[in-house]
Amino acid sequence: MSKFDPYEHLKILNNEDGTITRLVQFPQKPATGDGELLPGQTVVSKDVTLDATKNTWIRIFRPAKIPSNDSKIARLPLVIYFHAGGWILFNVNDMMNHDAMNKLSEEIPAIAVSVNFRLAPETRLPGQYEDAMDALNWVKKQATDPNGEPWITQYADFSRVFLYGTSCGANIVLNTALRVLDQDLSPLTIGGIILNQPFFGGKKRTKSELKMAADMFFPLPVIDLLWELALPKGTDRDHRFCNPLGDEQGLWLKPDLMMWGFMGLK
Repeated sequence: MSKFDPYEHLKILNNEDGTITRLVQFPQKPATGDGELLPGQTVVSKDVTLDATKNTWIRIFRPAKIPSNDSKIARLPLVIYFHAGGWILFNVNDMMNHDAMNKLSEEIPAIAVSVNFRLAPETRLPGQYEDAMDALNWVKKQATDPNGEPWITQYADFSRVFLYGTSCGANIVLNTALRVLDQDLSPLTIGGIILNQPFFGGKKRTKSELKMAADMFFPLPVIDLLWELALPKGTDRDHRFCNPLGDEQGLWLKPDLMMWGFMGLK
């Protein structure tokens, strides 16, 4: 694989100023907003600025018709989601991310908050963890603010908050959960964390990495490049952001932890 070019594989260009040019534009979907429902529309969505100085924002999803119990509006679980993309790609308004949260909100049903965190290498770790904390603190603020975002204040059950992430998003979830161990999030209660194909690693190759070294989607040179672009400069793959097993203190957080991934846990 010596002639393999991971930049070409990812369709990105490396710039001299430390940024990258993303050559592929993915199909996107706008939020529906608060307007009149379209025929057959089961979920509505809206965009809210998180931090204008960082250009971060969230997309909120909720069922168009909130379930009710005994004529009272039911409070729905709140899922805070962090998308995949190897730290360097995708946004919450990309069609695949929008559709995934749309489906989640309808089928659970739940209020979903999809976080558009900053991408690497323009922002390296721990910037993405800081964006996640901004999102969590924003939700906490809505819970106690009578003038807060109505989709959150009126419909979310703050005793059932779940952090959910895919790939690098799952990495963000774990590191966010570790950060809040000693923090008072009341009235929020983190009911659990969901790690879908979590993106971790280390200097030592795992059996699955070696077995899938020439994988058509994520061969080893691509994985190596993604970490090179995301980790703080001067660090290696055994940094705790990449290898959480290097320091087991505080790792196991909740009695209910769902984790699944391609090739299993190898």
